[in-house]
Amino acid sequence: MTNARRQLWKNVNNKDIFRKMDVLKIATAGSVDDGKSTLIGRLLYDTHSLTDDRIEAIRSSSEKKGYDYLDFSLATDGLVAEREQGITIDVAHIYFSTANKSYIIADTPGHVEYTRNMVTGASTSQVAIILIDARKGVIEQTYRHFFINNLLRIKDVIVAVNKMDLVGYDQSVFEDIKRNFEKLNANSTYIEQNVTYIPVSALKGDNVVEKSTEMSWYGGETILEHLEGLQGKDVQEEGNFRFAVQTVIRPKTDEFHDFRGFSGKIKGGDLKVGEEVTILPSMITSKVKSIYFYDKSYETATAGSSVTVTLEDEINVARGDMLVKINELPKVEKDLTAMVCWMDNKQLTAGSRYIVQHNTNQVLSRISEVGNVVATDFSGETESKGTLGLNEIGKVKIRLSKPVFVDSYVENKSNGAFILIDEQTNTTAGVGFIK
Repeated sequence: MTNARRQLWKNVNNKDIFRKMDVLKIATAGSVDDGKSTLIGRLLYDTHSLTDDRIEAIRSSSEKKGYDYLDFSLATDGLVAEREQGITIDVAHIYFSTANKSYIIADTPGHVEYTRNMVTGASTSQVAIILIDARKGVIEQTYRHFFINNLLRIKDVIVAVNKMDLVGYDQSVFEDIKRNFEKLNANSTYIEQNVTYIPVSALKGDNVVEKSTEMSWYGGETILEHLEGLQGKDVQEEGNFRFAVQTVIRPKTDEFHDFRGFSGKIKGGDLKVGEEVTILPSMITSKVKSIYFYDKSYETATAGSSVTVTLEDEINVARGDMLVKINELPKVEKDLTAMVCWMDNKQLTAGSRYIVQHNTNQVLSRISEVGNVVATDFSGETESKGTLGLNEIGKVKIRLSKPVFVDSYVENKSNGAFILIDEQTNTTAGVGFIK
């Protein structure tokens, strides 16, 4: 393990607690030409996260295009088609840090034909930034972006009203967009969601990292100031404790001849040495004997930690089994009802067979029912006629060949989601959120 990787982990206050560093994951969404890539590029530039040669490349490309400014969208659009067309097609992950925390931005495409990409990019995010062009206001695509944030239960949403420089930094334009978005927000089914409105000019740098001198009427935070103040839970920290076993560690060396450890990632709570746990599906109980990361042992490990756990009793535990707290049992289900976002060109139909990947379990399944398609503009449902097409979201019932240990997505995001894999092509065909 490299020294850089070791720095990602730390002991806190010498209490022998193993935990992850503070990382905030952000999903961005915006319609074509709303300036999303420019906003991210501006964040990177103003936080000094771009190397000198990268800045020089942006400067050179901007001059070749005849711009009298730096085109910061070039900092994020990696595909040739993205640079040529000025749009975002694939999900890109951008990393930067401040003195307070590290950030991972999922730069997701906003167009309807890339809905699957947006769902993928936002699925692990704690914060969403929805861009709105100040000249256009709330449009049809804004409804879909907000709907997906509701579906994925992203708690903190920043509505960045961009290109304020093109409307003369007019406060009334910002307030009108805010009122219209509040009407959209009234449709939200996630009442704990926090929506913050910030007027910005990504091109000029107004209210991105630095306060705008052009909008004295705005007394709120910049985007970076707001992000710095957020303490959002990671997706893996939500809900009850779940530990899906990925592999069994048996070194079979003289020093560790009798060692038997179970490796995986802790989701939804802390784990302490001495705690009583139940092993699923056997329902046998035992106590945690030790917790290891690399070559060090810890008394406590926090959610999101990838660790190896040993138990006090000799129990037959295998990949796909799950450790849970004795008073926090999940549901054991052979039939799932879920909201599914379909990602394959081949339509989903009743009777078709797929592999359900849930945590470390792969289970053969049959689609028992394809229900209505849910409109992503909050207008309700439309009759599916028994199929679900590419980029559509709908209600689906699935029959499994064996039970899995699940929670609803509302209760536990990590244990309430799954993917559908085409057993013929091994393609990830859909992603589901258990109801």
